[in-house]
Amino acid sequence: MPASTLEHLVEALGAEPISVVTAPRGTEIPVAGTLLYEPRAPLPRMDGALLLAVGVPPSEGRALLPEAARAGFAGLVIKRYGAALGELAQAAGDAGLALLCADDEVAWQQLDALIGSALTAVAAPRGGAPAGSHAGDLFSLANAIAGAVGGATAIEDPYQRILAYSTLRGQPIDEERRQGILGLHVPYLEENVPQYRELARTHKALRFPSGVGGLSRLAVGVRAGGELLGSIWVVEAEGDLGEDAFRALEDAGRIAALHLLRARTSHDLARRQRGDLLHRLLEDPESAPIVAPQLGLSLDAPAVVAAFHVNAAGHDESWIARASLQLIDLVSLHCEAHFGRHGCALLDGVVYALLPGEAKRDFVADVTARAERALQLPVKAALGSVVPRLDRASASRRDADTVLRVLAAEECPVATIDEIRPTVTLLDLGHALPALPRLAEGAGPAVRAHDTAHKTTYAETFLAYFNADGDIRAAAEALTVHPNTLRYRLTRAAELFTLDLTDPDTRLVLWLQLRLAPPPASR
Repeated sequence: MPASTLEHLVEALGAEPISVVTAPRGTEIPVAGTLLYEPRAPLPRMDGALLLAVGVPPSEGRALLPEAARAGFAGLVIKRYGAALGELAQAAGDAGLALLCADDEVAWQQLDALIGSALTAVAAPRGGAPAGSHAGDLFSLANAIAGAVGGATAIEDPYQRILAYSTLRGQPIDEERRQGILGLHVPYLEENVPQYRELARTHKALRFPSGVGGLSRLAVGVRAGGELLGSIWVVEAEGDLGEDAFRALEDAGRIAALHLLRARTSHDLARRQRGDLLHRLLEDPESAPIVAPQLGLSLDAPAVVAAFHVNAAGHDESWIARASLQLIDLVSLHCEAHFGRHGCALLDGVVYALLPGEAKRDFVADVTARAERALQLPVKAALGSVVPRLDRASASRRDADTVLRVLAAEECPVATIDEIRPTVTLLDLGHALPALPRLAEGAGPAVRAHDTAHKTTYAETFLAYFNADGDIRAAAEALTVHPNTLRYRLTRAAELFTLDLTDPDTRLVLWLQLRLAPPPASR
């Protein structure tokens, strides 16, 4: 394999995960592999390798340099953690080692995989590699593969989310691909399960026969060392693509590893940054003047918060986490497509989207329906109140959270605060009960206590009667009893609790007490 240089490595990785602080022997020095530093073991001889200083702060990195130089290492990779690197850079120069600085947010294992894949990609044989596949984003790579292999191409992550797809004209596709692109997730088909399992077991490109009404495909797994990063799928529209297509696809799989690692690193960092900014905005309204420019938003523009939650009950935590990540990807995609740069983040299992004030219920409902089709799970969505300024976004978020709590017990998947404002108002009033001691006195608590002690159903009877606006027949039907039975119960209850049900104030207070306070057994 041709040697890779430090210059090739940094060019392939880009500026986000790693940067050169000093290179006393220039950037043309060969680089061959990495080693994660282990403080309890001596450094082995590794000519041209990069030593990843795991857990070593800049103040202690100087002690590693002499040993690393004697062992033949090309350079030291360290994290800054806010510290100055001037003295360490000078010591590295004296030792003849390159000093590289890694982004604090990138995990060491992920950086190790990134560097390994970059070295493989820049040293890969050019013969079967798709032209242009070493530059650009994942969509450029998908187009390069589609041109080299000869069919419409999709690049997926390990969870069957579609990260990119080719857009070359004239390449036939089928309904499965259309649905996948629409939801950015491979539609569930029973025959897919053994196919993905077989693909995960081999480094070779495979051909999978067409399903009902579909087209056959070539596919290859994308790996970084032992980790499966995703897969590439090429539609085989007309007959066999041939052995050249298999070789080109396998070469593309090796090259795609770097792209997927870079995309994952960049995406993880961007998601974390957006999440931190939006969390700060929603928790601390005074931060709005600082956060707004970083989110690309105007401080004085009206805004509204939408909240989305996937119901993954019955699944384990890792499965729920994957479903939530798929949900935020889908919500982010549609929000950005419609409104440009707006904050979107996953907080405590809920996906929040900060949208302009003109965002409508129909948009939220459409995103929810698309997410349900892609995830094959029920999704609830809530739209809070429109606020006049960004520093009021926390109030809209509280409204959206309240709407989600109401929807948890309802069949309806989507609602706005305006649609259920009376119910929300009653919830707020219920939370304020401790501050209103008179609502804890009188007939309502007495009715609840009597029902508990004597196994009666007077509270249920009163609520059915009030909900039917005093219509005996409608209330009796709701309770599945005879109207005369209901009349007797109401007469008996009025005598037992000394109630005048003809008085509107009595009816209102009793209804509030019974409606707001839960039965003692459910507390």
